[in-house]
Amino acid sequence: MRYNRYISMSTNIITGIDVGTQQIKVVVCQRAGENEKMPKIIGMGVVETRGLRHGYITDQGEVVKSIKMAIAQAEKTAKLKIRKAFVSIGGIGLSSIVSQGSVIITRADLEITTLDIKKAYESSEHEIPSTYIQNRKIIHTIPLSYKIDGKVAMGKPEGMKGAKLEVKNLYITCFEQHLNFMISAVEDAGIEVEDVMASPIAGGLVILSKQQKTAGCVLANIGAETVSIVVFENNIPISLEIFEIGSTDITNDIALGLKVSLEEAEQIKVGSITTTSYPRRKLEEIINARLSDIFELIETHLKKIGRSGLLPAGIIITGGGSGINMIEDFAKSSLKLPSKIAMRDSPWVIAYGLCVFGFTAEGEGTINIHSKIFNKTKNKFMGWVKSLLP
Repeated sequence: MRYNRYISMSTNIITGIDVGTQQIKVVVCQRAGENEKMPKIIGMGVVETRGLRHGYITDQGEVVKSIKMAIAQAEKTAKLKIRKAFVSIGGIGLSSIVSQGSVIITRADLEITTLDIKKAYESSEHEIPSTYIQNRKIIHTIPLSYKIDGKVAMGKPEGMKGAKLEVKNLYITCFEQHLNFMISAVEDAGIEVEDVMASPIAGGLVILSKQQKTAGCVLANIGAETVSIVVFENNIPISLEIFEIGSTDITNDIALGLKVSLEEAEQIKVGSITTTSYPRRKLEEIINARLSDIFELIETHLKKIGRSGLLPAGIIITGGGSGINMIEDFAKSSLKLPSKIAMRDSPWVIAYGLCVFGFTAEGEGTINIHSKIFNKTKNKFMGWVKSLLP
């Protein structure tokens, strides 16, 4: 695999590339001005994705061509050459696990140092079951909580004193092969990868408010082939999961059940067709059956992490499937939680979220291009997450 090195672009410009199953979207942003809260979009590009299935690359050459086309569009609208980018990682290979670790403080005065924190993280990572981590790569390490001598420590523990430090981390992982192929495809398209970020979290940076993430909520992106959920609490992600089911399954069910074409079934699903005569009750039964499958999976996950019915900000629904007329009420009754469609839902939120992350992240890059090794603790992401801790 060939890696191309370029002269660094201005820190005032950040590019995000969202490689989705249906579309590849590129957003170029300029740093926000003094009176602006969010980065300004100056360039965009979108093309149909080829060579991808459920987030996995099935044809490397086709994906590279698609990325090049989307980049070319974005360069034309932004009127600049794109050399680096932040890239999203999604698909059914994305997952998360929580693990805990501890370390005995060795300094005579019991002051906790950076080295102690590093060792606690290493201990936490060592406790991840080998059966889970096999063939996987850690892309995000998110500190959920610290304890000093058994008591919860608010904020960063460095400089505090105690005999024992404990840490609970959320590890977001994806299949190593998928990650390598994705990085390779972007690099082969002539773009240097600055960092990677899980797609659901990138979307959450734009869609969710700080109030929602602090109170506790679940962001559900109902895409064409997958449903991704990320649970937030205390303003940080505490769980993430991907399910191999999507809105295309609903379209297929409608086509089969009502004996109509896929194109017509898609329009019926989102309520675009009002003149065609079809049995309304049967349509509702078809949609309800598939929505039941989706929200049963979400509810099972919330029970697994102990958050069933306990997220005050409820569920926020985004993605192409959010256009189904009955989905908001269905989610509310199924999960016993407040439910709403994302106000800022857009096909561009993930790519834009990558740009937001790029401007707010701190620290060194997280990809060692030459050795093709990803650091186990993502410095940029860690810096950003730590800044959110109380």
